[in-house]
Amino acid sequence: MTLRASLFTLVCTVGLAGVATAQQGGDDVPKAYRPPPGMCRIWLNKVPPKQQPAPTDCPTAVRNRPPNGRVVFGDDYVEKSDKGDRKDVPFLRKFGDDRKKP
Repeated sequence: MTLRASLFTLVCTVGLAGVATAQQGGDDVPKAYRPPPGMCRIWLNKVPPKQQPAPTDCPTAVRNRPPNGRVVFGDDYVEKSDKGDRKDVPFLRKFGDDRKKP
């Protein structure tokens, strides 16, 4: 039983390490080659940045993605800055704000 449990643990550990390695590849797209917001780009593995396909619309990029590539979404790189005041939704007031003080 312990040999079976050890083998199962080893297989699960190797499988999870493979999944974690596959998820790391998001930061290797140079900033100059990222697609603009609202567009996507097919990024091919082991191809220089200058030879990558041009940005296109996202449904086309997802549909035409080859096995050795991935789709890079332009919205992933949009910097969201908090400009302006935050407004509370009227029906989500804090408790006690609408009470009259004696």
